[in-house]
Amino acid sequence: MAANGRRVSYGDKGNPRGVQNGKKRTREACKIEESYNQDIEKRITEAFEVFDHAGNKTVDVREIGTILRSLGCVPSEAEIQELIVNVEDQENAGSVHLDRFLPYVKGIINEYKLQPATAEDLLKAFHTLDQEGLGYITKEYMTKALMEGREPFTQEEIDEMMDVAVDPRTGTINYEMYINQIMID
Repeated sequence: MAANGRRVSYGDKGNPRGVQNGKKRTREACKIEESYNQDIEKRITEAFEVFDHAGNKTVDVREIGTILRSLGCVPSEAEIQELIVNVEDQENAGSVHLDRFLPYVKGIINEYKLQPATAEDLLKAFHTLDQEGLGYITKEYMTKALMEGREPFTQEEIDEMMDVAVDPRTGTINYEMYINQIMID
């Protein structure tokens, strides 16, 4: 309760809503935040609706990973399964309702979870694979690494990557060029 007897609503960081670093947020800042939240909700809803074939605001749980990826998220299979456990319709197993999906995924996006790796992260990973410091790795070595990882890639995913990554002249992956190429796309 505030000194005037009114109830004070607190945000995530323990500050009264509308106050940041001791300063009252402007109406402009509140409008920007509201617009941002509406935009995220709209994007999530639109992505969800693409897979809502019956038009009843539900999707099959098998579509969750695809929906997340269409929103720019990069979830692991374990993260997808965790999300499904949290949002799956208890009365209609195997489906997810938009009313449960929207707030959960909005929270994930707002917390910057499931974001793609940065160029620096990718470069570190390639340096780990390129122990000789050559600036490239072979297609065969990369394929082996992708198939033996914690979450093995499918052959289709590997083929798709190799179509872009492998230099047709040398048959190798110049990883700095590859990183630059995928970061621009």
